[in-house]
Amino acid sequence: MNEDELDAQDAQKISKINSAGLINLRLHNLWVDVNNHSRKGQYASWNSDLDRLWCEMAADVNPTEKGLSEGDKIIKEFETIKKRVKQISPIINWRGGEKFKQLTMEDKKKQEIQYETLMEKEIFIRRLQNKQGKGTAYIEEDDDWE
Repeated sequence: MNEDELDAQDAQKISKINSAGLINLRLHNLWVDVNNHSRKGQYASWNSDLDRLWCEMAADVNPTEKGLSEGDKIIKEFETIKKRVKQISPIINWRGGEKFKQLTMEDKKKQEIQYETLMEKEIFIRRLQNKQGKGTAYIEEDDDWE
């Protein structure tokens, strides 16, 4: 295959529309929802938001068929977090102080466990977003800024 044929093949693989801007907009909107739901005690909604964020980023996590690649490790870690979330099901949209009703100690403990587990899931997804270059970008020594 000559150079012109290779260039023609590569040209066919290039998307006519770059959806990076749209992906970033969806990610931003989901993170706004995450912040709102977590702060309001709407843990079921918060968990759903985190699942949607995972779906946005999981497409760029590339597992291999053999051995553990970086993608395999990421998927395995997310699956472990998902299992912990399932163990504390059902995730509840808490409504603190509704009609002056006090939460029982058991409910408070469950609420705390759900909060901490969802926080762990959120931090994992935020780190993945940064690793994929869709979040905070840090200056590397090799970066050419000239």
